[in-house]
Amino acid sequence: MIEIERKFLVKSEEYKKLAFAKNEIAQGYLNSNPERTVRIRIKGRKGFLTIKGKGNETGMSRLEWEKEIPFEEAKMLLNLCESGVISKMRYEVKFGNNVFEVDEFFSENQGLVIAEIELQSEDEAFEKPDWLGDEVTNNERYYNSYLSQNPFKNW
Repeated sequence: MIEIERKFLVKSEEYKKLAFAKNEIAQGYLNSNPERTVRIRIKGRKGFLTIKGKGNETGMSRLEWEKEIPFEEAKMLLNLCESGVISKMRYEVKFGNNVFEVDEFFSENQGLVIAEIELQSEDEAFEKPDWLGDEVTNNERYYNSYLSQNPFKNW
């Protein structure tokens, strides 16, 4: 499956009041090579294994394959990951016809808040809420795999 996604910095906490869902996430990388990342994620009491390919020139599109795995297996696999496990709270916010996933990072990435929106095509128009800041879609520094190795606190 091809994932088409755009990323933005967030300039206020207004999204928290608008969120219809909120989940704590821990994720680590078995492989953080940008050509093919392999991620383990625990979201609430669910586990996921995700493989992502390298992004295209715009940074918006890339292959993504994800499967839910048993929670206990995800916990064990998280212990095998490279150093730099990501800890964040994900807020889901409906705005217009879309849902924004807003990640508030903790630990080594404290202070960073990024909103993502998945689209059907790269040129799909969507409404932008006031709390959305600068677009960082094609900036590798804001990829979770990069943040796991080069945390925000060190920038």
